[in-house]
Amino acid sequence: MDKPLDRRRTALELLENMFEAEMRFLKSGSESLDILASAFHAEVVVHEPQSLPYAGDWNGLDGVGALFRKMGEIWSDVTVESLQAAQNDDMVFMSCTLALTSRANGATIKQPFAEVLRFKDDRLIEGTPFYYDTSEILAILR
Repeated sequence: MDKPLDRRRTALELLENMFEAEMRFLKSGSESLDILASAFHAEVVVHEPQSLPYAGDWNGLDGVGALFRKMGEIWSDVTVESLQAAQNDDMVFMSCTLALTSRANGATIKQPFAEVLRFKDDRLIEGTPFYYDTSEILAILR
């Protein structure tokens, strides 16, 4: 008897699911973390740079929800362009052009962005973003 194939999601499928859950969560205005649970592991941790206003390690679904709400207070729009990804087992390496629009003053910047992501059971368990120029990001927030 043939054993069914253990089909793993591709890097782009994982990223699309993750971004879609994040956007649905932000647009819903809901405090419910159920939306995030479809794409983010219960033990997720996201490591944001210390120089940004949402610095630090954001742990668990509560932490990631708080991170997304904090980012929503700062940015009125976040757009990902020219998304590319590579995958090695549970690791996904992504790059794109990130466009950020300040909620406070409407200023927008575009810059290269990369992230190293680790998935478990098709859900993000660890993410480490790399912003091209955090000084430029901070400058438009002033």
